[in-house]
Amino acid sequence: MTAEPTTRPQSEAGAQRWPQPPQDGWTVNDLLTLPDLPPHTEMIDGSLVFVSPQRRFHSAMIFLLRTGLRAAVPPEWKVDSEMAVVIDRRNCPEPDVLVVRADAVTSRTQTSYPVADVLLAIEVVSPDSESLDRDTKPHKYAAAGIEHFWLVEMEGEDDHAVVRVYELDPVAKTYTCTGMHRDRLDISAPFPIDIDLTAIDEM
Repeated sequence: MTAEPTTRPQSEAGAQRWPQPPQDGWTVNDLLTLPDLPPHTEMIDGSLVFVSPQRRFHSAMIFLLRTGLRAAVPPEWKVDSEMAVVIDRRNCPEPDVLVVRADAVTSRTQTSYPVADVLLAIEVVSPDSESLDRDTKPHKYAAAGIEHFWLVEMEGEDDHAVVRVYELDPVAKTYTCTGMHRDRLDISAPFPIDIDLTAIDEM
């Protein structure tokens, strides 16, 4: 996910006026009800996080992983992308791709999922949100009990995709890296998955 700071300059009269936070910060209810927020706005520790323009790698990787997961997912789970996950009243991140319980999908108009219904969260790292994607959001996902997390990055001179796979230590509430995958993502958890990562070059 690519992020921009919540403070933006005010220009001429009639320009977009960004909402001013209350003294104690925003809550998830504010995030879900404030009018005219930019698409895919997230909330981290009561602060709004706006999304900036994405690299082609970002959108192509989301499509590749979502397609591969949908081909493998058992019927009791569903694959979605860029949907808000409500962790608590001050935290509502938006994973790039996620797997949720099938019965958590309740309507075509819903905008979020409870964190308890999320099995897998995936973040595709963007240059201006590296700290958020690599540190802040994984920490919150682990503390909230999401069992599986993937971190996707573009590396090397040839800009190839690398997927780091993590599983939750339920006692420590931290993630342990169980593998790093470059050409093919072939794993057995959270269910058998086989995705050709080089297929991104054909997109």
